[in-house]
Amino acid sequence: MIFGKTGTGKTASVKFLGKEIQKADSEFNRVIFIYMNCEVVDTQYGVLQNIGNQFIGDFDERIPFTGWSTERVYNILREKIDEDSKVAIIVLDEIDKLVYKSGDDVLYHLSKINDDLENAKVSLIGISNDLKFTEFLDPRVRSRLGEEKMVFPPYNAEQLKDILYQRSKLAFNDGILENGVLPLCAALAAQEHGDARRALDLLRVAAELAERSSEEKVTEAHVYKAKNKIELDCVTETVRTLPAQSKLVLYAIINNEERGTSRQTTGEVYQTYKDLARMAGVSVITQRRVTDLISELDMLGIIHARVKSFGRGGRTREIESSVSLADTKRILEEDDIIHDLKRYKPRTQTTLI
Repeated sequence: MIFGKTGTGKTASVKFLGKEIQKADSEFNRVIFIYMNCEVVDTQYGVLQNIGNQFIGDFDERIPFTGWSTERVYNILREKIDEDSKVAIIVLDEIDKLVYKSGDDVLYHLSKINDDLENAKVSLIGISNDLKFTEFLDPRVRSRLGEEKMVFPPYNAEQLKDILYQRSKLAFNDGILENGVLPLCAALAAQEHGDARRALDLLRVAAELAERSSEEKVTEAHVYKAKNKIELDCVTETVRTLPAQSKLVLYAIINNEERGTSRQTTGEVYQTYKDLARMAGVSVITQRRVTDLISELDMLGIIHARVKSFGRGGRTREIESSVSLADTKRILEEDDIIHDLKRYKPRTQTTLI
């Protein structure tokens, strides 16, 4: 089992190892390397069917996409693997997705398959971002899968700089990157989560921005612009896919901030939300439900919602946005429900009383 956060090289390392093993085995042809992404193939039937067809010859009957019992597919898979004294290395990437959707039956079959083989051997490698998914496994499966664990820690700035240097030699002509560009990309990515993809995205977007401006060199200024652009793109996608009620709550928070209420309470947000919902012709949900939606927006990083205690006076939340007001408001107003609310003018405190 290989664990680690996204972008720490788990999949790349395993695929590289597979290529090296196959290269070393080219004369003997005794190793079969099978890689499968369980986010794409996420059923136990699909996993066994895909593995089984790797061992079936061109003129033999292949296992169909559906229609057979899982037991029949497993038996054919076992028979085909055992025809030769080979070693099959089976890699299940995003293995947690398979377990959460389809249970652990397929892992039970694969982890005990060596007990049923006489000639061949199977080596199983699981890759996951989720350290806790093994808690959902049957104890028998957990004990078999836990024979060896490896954790890939996040990259540090020096490691990211080495990765970027190697990639930049392939991507750019000499003298295109200013000296500080690669260390800056590496440092920014290392500060956040040590994700190699993040560092590479920063470098790529910085180069694209320089190219669009017809500039001859990629500078540190381009890297900072790339950072802002990537963050905005991420926020844009998150906001666009929010449910309608969450969009209205966020729109209420933005409206309150625009009129000078930088740190607002749940009650202030709810009052503005009610006005907006009625104007939009949308059913008004309860304040308790709005509180839940505020928590979800906080979890997504779109707003900050801190609980403030007043002792015997009780507790309340101080809410403020953590994204660009103008950009987020523009994205929200693309929605048909919110588009007509641009004319909304909040009621004064006197009117509310």
